[in-house]
Amino acid sequence: MPDAGADARVGIVFVSHSKRLADGLVELARQMAPTVRLEPAGGTDDGRIGTSFDLVSTAIGTADGGAGVVVLCDLGSAILTTETALEFLDDEQRERVRIADAPLVEGGVAASVAAEAGDSLDDVLRAAETAAGGASRAAPGAGGMQPFVEPGGGEPGPGSPRFSRRVVLRNADGLHARPAAELVKLASTFPQRVTVNGTDAKSLLSIMAMGLVRGDEVEIASDAPDAEAAVDAIADLAESGFGEH
Repeated sequence: MPDAGADARVGIVFVSHSKRLADGLVELARQMAPTVRLEPAGGTDDGRIGTSFDLVSTAIGTADGGAGVVVLCDLGSAILTTETALEFLDDEQRERVRIADAPLVEGGVAASVAAEAGDSLDDVLRAAETAAGGASRAAPGAGGMQPFVEPGGGEPGPGSPRFSRRVVLRNADGLHARPAAELVKLASTFPQRVTVNGTDAKSLLSIMAMGLVRGDEVEIASDAPDAEAAVDAIADLAESGFGEH
C-alpha cells in the first residue's frame, strides 16, 4: 500500500474511449489541480477508440497515493472496463477506489479542485457527483448549487451580511476556470460560509456559472460572526488578480 502522508491527496482517473479526450481532460484539470495525481486512461492499447483493462488498471495504480482514487468514465462500457479492473485489485486497494456517477468534464474538474484542496475520498466523490446538478445532494465544497445556510442550520436573516468587501475583477479573461479554482481552494480552507455575489464561494461550478468578466464588481460576504479573515483573504486574492498579473 502506498504511504499516505499528511499531504496525500485523492487521485483522479479519466477513462474515455478516446485517448485524446482523456489526455485533454487531464490537461484541463491540471490547470486547477497542479499537485493532484491526474491520470488518463483513454483508448485501446494500440490507440484505437475503445477502452483498455491494462490502461485503466495502470492509471488507478499510478493515481493511488494512499488517499484513494476517484474514477470518471465517459460511456457505459468504460464503466464496465473499470469495474473489471477493480475486481483484480486486492481488497485493501479496492476499498479506496470509487467510480463517480458524474459528467466527465464538469465532474472531473470539480473532483480535481476538491482533491487539490485536500478533501477526503468521500468529499471528492461527492464533488464529482454533485456536478450533475443534484442540488439536493450538494454538500459544502462539493461543487453544486447550494442554498445559503448559516452555521447552526438557520436561514439567513434580512439585511446586510456581517462582513463584505467589493472588488472589481481585473483579470483579462474574467473569472475563468483557473482563478475560479484558486478562489474556491482558498475559500475551502475556512470553515465559515462565504459568498461571491450571493453564490457559495466553495462551489466551483456555481462560481464559474456566473460568467463574471473583467470589470465586473463582485461582493465577497459572509454572515458568520468570525468570517472577517476569510472575507479579507478572498477579497485580497481577487484584488491581486489571482496571480495572473
